[in-house]
Amino acid sequence: PEHLGLLTADPWALVGRVRHSGAIFLGESSPHAMGDYVAGPNHVLPTGGTARFSSPITIDDFVKISSVISLGPADVDRLGAAAVAIARSEGMTAHARAIEMRLANRGREPRA
Repeated sequence: PEHLGLLTADPWALVGRVRHSGAIFLGESSPHAMGDYVAGPNHVLPTGGTARFSSPITIDDFVKISSVISLGPADVDRLGAAAVAIARSEGMTAHARAIEMRLANRGREPRA
């Protein structure tokens, strides 16, 4: 759920068992409205069952990151055959061919 209240004598005993919730409110003194306005966490929570795979909004949602890949010739030699096999299994023949060409240009045939 977007919001979950654990209104038991010992809510801390149950909090570890919660698998999916945008915000968890522990005990009668932690009402939903306090969490929304003054308790500290962000008010933008996953709704519509999306707490199964997403989290409340954070600063990370506004930061763009990029993956940086740098392989040397020895890495292509070592990993090329596996990459060709994966590309072919996915039907990505142009990807497979691009790797095969790099291997061939280095005097190496791809290993199946």
